[in-house]
Amino acid sequence: MIRLVLRVVLILAAIPLVLSVLYNVINPVSTLMIGRWITGERVERVWTPIEKMSPALVRTVIASEDASFCQNVGIDFGELREAIEKADELEDTRGASTIPMQIAKNLFLWPGRALIRKAIEMPLAIWLDLVVSKRRLIEIYLNIAEWGPNGEFGVEAGAQRAFGISAAQVDARQAALLAVMLPNPHRRDAGNPTAGVQRLASRLQARVPKEGPELVACLGQLR
Repeated sequence: MIRLVLRVVLILAAIPLVLSVLYNVINPVSTLMIGRWITGERVERVWTPIEKMSPALVRTVIASEDASFCQNVGIDFGELREAIEKADELEDTRGASTIPMQIAKNLFLWPGRALIRKAIEMPLAIWLDLVVSKRRLIEIYLNIAEWGPNGEFGVEAGAQRAFGISAAQVDARQAALLAVMLPNPHRRDAGNPTAGVQRLASRLQARVPKEGPELVACLGQLR
């Protein structure tokens, strides 16, 4: 019985490790998308290669979500330590969540703030950063992130819903509005932004040009 349990545990642990490697060539879907399909809810996602995305959008999302993306190893240990020191509890560390950590959560784990999920998420993020290129990681993230309240996933669906344009046509202002949606796409709307969302987008838009070339240095030519 113990051996059977161990085998099951090992198999379950191996699944995300193997899938991570395969996602270099296979376009993944998130656990949230799968959950919506199972329950019959709407899912809209058009996979978009990074070459067909607005460079302003790619740069702005990285600046907003993980400014050290090109330098970190899946976890930004400095940001994580600072966030833990400021947080009342370990769960209150969203500001230290890197793009690989968010990918790990979206592809392999469940929503929520449980410590066990965070403990699994961190090594998975390091593994993803090790076996998947930075360029492919940001491409995956921009295609699986939730970008609307009604099953919109990925930048193409998000841009179409908010502005009626493709991801390739998004300008700097629109990119900032889309980026600030990410923490809460059910309450923040780039297409109909509240005054608060507009303020957040303005601050982000003003900050992005100040970020150095290292922000996207690991991505190569965007377009």
